[in-house]
Amino acid sequence: MRTVEDRRHRAVEDAVRQGIVGPQQPVAGFLDVDAIRDAARTLREAFRAPRVLHTFAVKAAPLVPVLRLLADEGLGCEVASPGELALARAAGTSPARTVLDSPAKTGAELREALALGIAVNADSREELARLDALVQSAPTSSTLGLRVNPQVGGGSIGALSTATATSKFGIALRDEGARAWLLRACAERPWLTRLHAHVGSQGCPPELMAEGVRAVYELAEEVNAAAGRQQIATLDIGGGLPVNFSSDEVTPTFHDYARLLAGTVHGLFDGRYGLVTEFGRSLLAKSGMVLARVEYTKSAGGRRIAVTHAGAQLAVRTVFAPESWPLRVAAYDAQGRPRTGPAVAQDVAGPCCFAGDLVAVDRPLPPLEAGDHVALLDTGAYYFAHHYAYNSLPRPGVYGYTAAEGETTRFVTVRSPQTLAELVAEGGAAHAADLTALR
Repeated sequence: MRTVEDRRHRAVEDAVRQGIVGPQQPVAGFLDVDAIRDAARTLREAFRAPRVLHTFAVKAAPLVPVLRLLADEGLGCEVASPGELALARAAGTSPARTVLDSPAKTGAELREALALGIAVNADSREELARLDALVQSAPTSSTLGLRVNPQVGGGSIGALSTATATSKFGIALRDEGARAWLLRACAERPWLTRLHAHVGSQGCPPELMAEGVRAVYELAEEVNAAAGRQQIATLDIGGGLPVNFSSDEVTPTFHDYARLLAGTVHGLFDGRYGLVTEFGRSLLAKSGMVLARVEYTKSAGGRRIAVTHAGAQLAVRTVFAPESWPLRVAAYDAQGRPRTGPAVAQDVAGPCCFAGDLVAVDRPLPPLEAGDHVALLDTGAYYFAHHYAYNSLPRPGVYGYTAAEGETTRFVTVRSPQTLAELVAEGGAAHAADLTALR
């Protein structure tokens, strides 16, 4: 059985040999299909509660073939916009396995979700008032719930910490009068049968996430005790498990997190509550890489610089917040074979026209030369989702791959490379004369 590293090395060599990456297409994204399936299986095995729906956070990889693959592994979709819902539907995800979360759902979005039978977590008191009117006007099979901000604190990346005292998400549990309001809101609406909490993402320790789940579990117990029945039947515990970006090791694992939850939230897995999860990055990050050709090399101030075709347009978080989002870089030669030789400190630069477009600074790597390749590792989540169209750089193609022991890597297209004609059309070519027509 090939290791992830072995499959990656073979995929790089075969991608270069087959021309998937080369002078005409100098950058592409790749997804290890076997790694994705392994991650999905591990998640299912880790959560052994009687009733669990695992959903994938579509924002992490809004690619229809990926959503279809995950559906084949038994996962649904967590969506946060009309676009993400459209992608989930195109992938064949059933409404019963779809959850709508967003702090800014429009009335039209809510009506569509309720008509389709998609679960909705209301994010605010005002949104709950909209749901009141919609539920009264037409019956729905949707599971309806409330997103609660347990206000347990933040992690090391403030922008991804969603359970701080002043977070824009959910109904703040510890604000004055909030708990009493939540209990009253549930008592007045027997159709509210779910509570949702998501503490944050990368940078949030699992212990903090577990504390958030415990706070919402305790609220559910209080709601049910007041109702004299199990009104809250399901707990949506969000996602957010952090990823190790320093090696191929998967840590923490889904099993680690499930054990932590079981020890922190006694009763969570006893079968009284159905569970929903919304993992994204932790499912896909390790399966992906960006492979880019080195176009030129130079030196400045005594430091070597490799100018590549992978920069801020793909790795926007890494370029603008490198302390929070460092990436491993693997070096390959012109034939796609691992580069060898004594490591030399180098900058790995992207193609964008600003000085900070660097994916690695002063990084020890075998000396890179023009025509070589670099792979940005652990990029299976978000790096194919947040294209930054600076300099009108087209979106690169994304390809899935698999290979049995001793076989040539098989590639399939996940997303075709954006053509220049498509880019021009996106830039308003159909309206080229409209501004000059205004007098």
